Amino acid sequence: MEQEITRKNTHLPGKSTDGQMLDAGVGFGLAKPEWATGIGRDPGGMWIEFGQYGKVWRVYRPQWGGGLDHDDIGLFTDLIIKGITQRCRWMTPGIFLMGSPTSEKERYDNEGQHQVTLTQGYWLADTACTQALWRAVMGENPACFRGNENNPVEMVSWEDVHKFIKQLNRLIPGLAAQLPTEAQWEYACRAGTITPFSFGDNITPGQVNYDGNTPYAGGKKGLYREKTVPVKSLPANPWGLYEMHGNIWEWCADWYDDYPEMPVTDPAGSETGSSRVLRGGSWSNIGWRTRSANRGWYAPVNLDYYIGFRFALGQA
Repeated sequence: MEQEITRKNTHLPGKSTDGQMLDAGVGFGLAKPEWATGIGRDPGGMWIEFGQYGKVWRVYRPQWGGGLDHDDIGLFTDLIIKGITQRCRWMTPGIFLMGSPTSEKERYDNEGQHQVTLTQGYWLADTACTQALWRAVMGENPACFRGNENNPVEMVSWEDVHKFIKQLNRLIPGLAAQLPTEAQWEYACRAGTITPFSFGDNITPGQVNYDGNTPYAGGKKGLYREKTVPVKSLPANPWGLYEMHGNIWEWCADWYDDYPEMPVTDPAGSETGSSRVLRGGSWSNIGWRTRSANRGWYAPVNLDYYIGFRFALGQA
C-alpha cells in the first residue's frame, strides 16, 4: 500500500473502537486499535497511522487533545463544547480540479477550472454550525429560523463568525479553529467527484434543500421548503459531510477574487478585497446555485437568513 506520511499534521490522540485511549501518557506498549496500522512517538510527538482512500496516513497528537476514531468513511474526532458535540472529519491532502469545465451546464464565468494541490490534511466540521453550538460558545442565538436548535445558525456576518472562532479558541486552547479556505471547502464538497454535485450530475430535494421549483439543467421540479432544515436531515456526501449543497451558504476565509489560470498549491486567496467568499448555496436558491463549483460573495459585515458557516481545525 502506498505510504502517505503527512508529517505536518499535528492531530490527534484517540480512542479505539474497543475503548482504548491513545493519549500523551500512554507508552509504546499500548495495543493499537484494530483500524490503525501503527502508533508511536518521535520528536514530532505521538502519532497514529491508518488507512483512508487507499493510502496510509500519519496524524500527530494536537495541543488540545481529544478522542479519535475511525469508521468506514474515515478518521473523525468529536469536539464537545459545553455539552454540544460537533463531529469533525479528517480531509486528506490531495490534488483536485477546482472550478467547473466549460461543458458544465449553467456554469458561471468566474469558475475557471484549475488544478489545486492541498499539501496538508485538515479537520472539517461534518455539519454547518448549529444554533445550539453557537449558543454554547456565544451565549445567544441570532438565527431567524428558530424552534429547533439543530438548525444551522444564520444571520451571522463574516465578522460575527470571526468573533465566534476567537471565542471558541479561547474556550479550547490549542484548537486553532478557523474558517476553511475556498479551496479546502470545494475539495471537501466534491469529495473526489468531478460532477456538478457530489451526488452526481443532478440533485433532488431529497438530497439538497433548495428551491425545487427551479431545478438544475432541466431536472424534475420538486419541494421548496422555504426555510432551513436541521443539520444531518439530508444525505452526507461520500466523505461524510452533510448539507455541503444547499440549506445555507457558508462563509470561507478568502477574499473574493478571480481564480488563477495556472496550477496552485495551498491557495489562500487574495490578501485584500471588499467581499468574502460564500459557498454551497441555500434553501432559497435555484438548483444551479448549489453546484460544487458555484461561488458567492458578500461584504464581511453583511448577514442574512440564508448565510451560516462550518469551521475547520487548523494545522500545527
